[in-house]
Order: sequence, then C-alpha cells, then structure tokens
Amino acid sequence: MQKMANGQVALNGIDKQARKGVTVVLGAQWGDEGKGKVVDMLATNMDIVTRCQGGNNADHAVCVNGTKYIFHLLPIGIINEKCVSVIGNGVVIHLPSLFEELKIIEAKGVKNWEKRLIVSDRAHLVFDFHQQVDELLEAEKGGKSLGTTKKGIGPTYSSKVTRNGIRVGDLLGDFELFSEKFQSCCSLYQRMFPDLNVDVKDELVQYKDFAEKLRPLVGDTVFFMHKAIKEGKKVLVEGANAAMLDIDFGTYPYVTSSNCSIGGVLTGLGLPPQVIGGVIGVVKAYTTRVGAGPFPAEQLNAIGEILQSRGGEIGETTKRKRRCGWLDLVLLRYTAIVNGYTDLYLTKLDILDTFKEIKVAIGYKLNDKLLDHFPTSIIDLANVEVVYATFPGWETCTENVREFSQLPKNAQDYVRYIENDLEIPVKWIGVGKGRESTINVY
Repeated sequence: MQKMANGQVALNGIDKQARKGVTVVLGAQWGDEGKGKVVDMLATNMDIVTRCQGGNNADHAVCVNGTKYIFHLLPIGIINEKCVSVIGNGVVIHLPSLFEELKIIEAKGVKNWEKRLIVSDRAHLVFDFHQQVDELLEAEKGGKSLGTTKKGIGPTYSSKVTRNGIRVGDLLGDFELFSEKFQSCCSLYQRMFPDLNVDVKDELVQYKDFAEKLRPLVGDTVFFMHKAIKEGKKVLVEGANAAMLDIDFGTYPYVTSSNCSIGGVLTGLGLPPQVIGGVIGVVKAYTTRVGAGPFPAEQLNAIGEILQSRGGEIGETTKRKRRCGWLDLVLLRYTAIVNGYTDLYLTKLDILDTFKEIKVAIGYKLNDKLLDHFPTSIIDLANVEVVYATFPGWETCTENVREFSQLPKNAQDYVRYIENDLEIPVKWIGVGKGRESTINVY
C-alpha cells in the first residue's frame, strides 16, 4: 500500500481488478462491518461509485483528513471530486433526507457535487406517510417488533411490488398525474391505518419544489452505467445493509426489505452478471447485529460489553447499541456461497487487541447433530449449540501496524485461519478508523 501526497491510498491490484469490470463491496454479516471505510478507500481509484439498493436506513461513516462524514443515501464517492456518484434504480429515496444530506456535505467542504451526482429516474420515492406506516406497523407488533429503523423502507418497497409506488420519473413528469398517484397511494394507506395523518395539499406543494431541485440531477442510470463500462470506466458498487439482512437469504423476517446480496447489484443497477469483476466481502473481526432476531455467537456477558465498548458499537442511524459476539464462520461460509466473494476485507482487528483468548464459531449443533448448512428456520437458528475454536490473543496494540509481517504472530494466525476456512484471501485488514489504517496483505 502506498500513501499519496493528497492523502489518498493507492492499492496494489485494484486498478487491474477494476479493468475487468465492476467491483462490488458487500457486507458479509449483519451490517455495520465498516463498508464505509472500505468504499472510501477504494473510491479514490474509481471513476464511478454507485448505490444499488436500500434507502436512508443505511449509514456509512467515514473519517477523511479529520472530518467525519455520515452517508445515508449518497454514495461515498461523492467525496472524491474526480468521481461520479450514481443512485441506482433499486434505491428508495426520501427526498427531504437526500437534500438535507447534500446540505451537510456541502457545509463540510464537498464541492461541485451537483455536477457529479446522477439519480435514477426509475428509483422509487419514500414519502413521509411511508415512514408513519412503518412506525404504525412496528407498534402493532408490540413485543414482537422487528426493530426496523422506521425510515419507511419496507412500506415503500411494498408499494413498489404492489405496483402503486411512485418513481422519480413520475415526479418529474406531468405533475397532475403525479398528484393523482400520490393521493391514490396515500388514500390506500389511510384506509388501512385510520390514524395516518397526511396533509396532502402541503405535501404536494413541497414536492413541486422538490421536482425542480431534483430535475438537473436525474438521468437514465442504466444507459449511463453501460456506456461507462463500455468505455472502460472503473466502477465501484457500494452495497448497503448486509448479506444476513437480505430479504431472501437473511434471517427472515428479521431482515431489511431489499436484496443486499449480489443479486441486488444486478437488478438495482440494470447490470448483467458478466460485468462483475470482483466481489469484496467486508467482514468485521467479530460479529454484531442491530435489532431483534437470532444471533448464535452473541456474548451476553463481559466479552460482549468489551466488544461493544472498544468497538464503539452504536448505530449512527438508530443510536442503538449493537449486540456483539465472536466471529461466526458458519454464517460467513453461507454468505460466501451466496455472494461469491473474491476477496475479503477484515475490519476492526484492533478491537481484539486486549483479549487473552479469542473464540471463533466453527459449527452449529442442533439436537446434538452437527449441521452441514446454515439453518433456514429462525427457530432452529435460535436453538443451535455453537461449536467454538479457541485461539490465544495477542494482547498487543495493532493500531499503528501497516505491514502484515509486523502483526503479532497470534494475530497473523487468526487471519490465516479465517481465510483458510473460507478459502477466500483476506486481502486487506483494518486496524483503525481512517483511510491510512489499512494493512495490504497481498
């Protein structure tokens, strides 16, 4: 790894990999793996960075030159003045939040973003009433709530699938027709939820203003992406959420409402599979999750508290403490077969620096029988007995290490065990918050 004069980081092999096609960054666990830092680091070498799914329920935090940025809808590439940022058709967009986010990054010194941001005309809109519905649905579940962010993501994807959703292109077209669609969608939810409070007239005035602010940023991102790839542009896809929150492959129903695995990249941007050149799975050196749902390797003890405290495991969006546990290789084997990771980025290795011994989940038993797969049933998952392998800790600070050979031997052994088990190279290791806190292994 080489640090350039402008503070950017040059990574060996990334340019070559990017020329093959599109590079994808995906969360390999339950989210919060540190994808933001990874995307920020890789984006310094990219022409285009794009979001393909999710909405402002995601948050990616990065620290650049002492300034902290929190991204919810915007691709992290917006920081790079040489990079075009694309919000793809699979993303659901709450416009008030998008404009607020743009206002915040502009105040922090990000310039000329309006020339470097393209929003898909096919992306669906999240309205305030979707967020109200999200809250009402969670309230109805009572003690069995899913722990959603209440950002309206689920109800918006529901509107999309039931074909009464409203897209960006609808807003920029005939406004009378948009108004009719808005009122129709709103009326549907008001019949379902009589307590829903919507000032339709006021909302439409607001969205007429939004339409003009948004218009210069909107384009056909499908054709834009294909043209860029044909021209040999280096493209990075920034996955939001993570594999175990995928609507199909995650711990359903304790999941998000979009496909945050590799399939969502294709449908969320309109890309064919053959353009994917590399899939980087981002893995935290331990495991965390936010909200309800089974978590086999969770540590409801002092170990979990130490991981939570040392790792600063508090959600930027929810402000909830994250549940913490040991690294789970059973889970990672599963998400690896779904996503086809070509490389791994192991983040937050430094958080384990103080442990005398470290455990890794290597198997699940159910009814005293060792399972050969990851359970589909959340009831089975909640009842598995975890089989652990135990490793000696290194009890040495790794925050200033920049070469793999300089890591304590026990830390090296921990990393090698992970990549040998998964049969995927751990190409980078994170040992801090900033771009520079990266060990280039290969």
